[in-house]
Amino acid sequence: MARKRGRGLSAVNYPTGMNLGGDPSQALVHATTTGTFVVSLSSVDLGQGLKTVMTQICAETIGVPPDMVLIDTADTDTGPHCMGTFASRGTHRIGNAIVMAANEARAVLMEVAADELEVNATDLEADGKGAIHVKGAPTKSISVIETALAAHFKHGKTISGRGMFMAERSYPEPETGKMRPATCYAHACTIAEVEVDTETGEVEVLSLKSAYEVGRALNPKMVEQQIIGGAWMGISHALYETTEPYYPDRAHGPVDFNEYLMPGPGDLPEFGGVILERPASDGPYGAKGVGEMTANSPIPAIANAIFDAVGVRVDSLPITPEKVLRGILANEGALEPAE
Repeated sequence: MARKRGRGLSAVNYPTGMNLGGDPSQALVHATTTGTFVVSLSSVDLGQGLKTVMTQICAETIGVPPDMVLIDTADTDTGPHCMGTFASRGTHRIGNAIVMAANEARAVLMEVAADELEVNATDLEADGKGAIHVKGAPTKSISVIETALAAHFKHGKTISGRGMFMAERSYPEPETGKMRPATCYAHACTIAEVEVDTETGEVEVLSLKSAYEVGRALNPKMVEQQIIGGAWMGISHALYETTEPYYPDRAHGPVDFNEYLMPGPGDLPEFGGVILERPASDGPYGAKGVGEMTANSPIPAIANAIFDAVGVRVDSLPITPEKVLRGILANEGALEPAE
């Protein structure tokens, strides 16, 4: 028995969103009487942290602390339209819609504060801590809560805003087929190191090191978590997970998640990630999509590392020990290559 090591490289160019159909998302923002800004969405948080990032975007745009923002992910009956949570579109599409809605709400907030302070709205700025003050004169101020109360009970105004972001659709040029399928692209590069058992075909991933260009990391810690979580998922797609076909027949397939094969904590390698920021011109505060591509780039890197280790090129997933061993035996002339 021998255990051979190999390294593999992959590079990914990942489009944000689904642009060929317009890909719109809407957001509504309104202030309660106590100055809490409620963001209404039909967008779903799948656990990737959408609510946290949307809170940050709204708070930054209006100029209030994040604890004064409440995200209400309603449903398709009561919430504004959203195409969905997929294609790494959440931060970019929904974030842009929130920026638009928050800016509209902020304008009303400043109008009411200006009336209360007897100044022009253009002379005011929010301090990000819950107060609005005159530029250059921080002692002349009014709290956001007081402003919201005045809007509702004194001025009869609703501090609210609407936002909708939709990427302009690109149509192919009839002569060349040239088009712009995406408005911005994120990028990734992964280096995988593996060890292959030449007697069993078993593959162990020793390390995954990646660099991700994400536009701007609005929440760096959450981006790091997505990189690690995506790498785990990439390993699972590359080496473990399958639905069809089962071998030698479907009776051998899992019947529940207790039997579904995927890597556990003991199967995880050393992770490393570098975040690169190149702000997107049309992203909210320069952000692009980062979610899905974190699971994409590890897969070809692992496949290339296996090839580097034992000279076996497997082009179907998952890369099981049986496939690897058959490739090794075929290379040695001990087995006919599988058709």
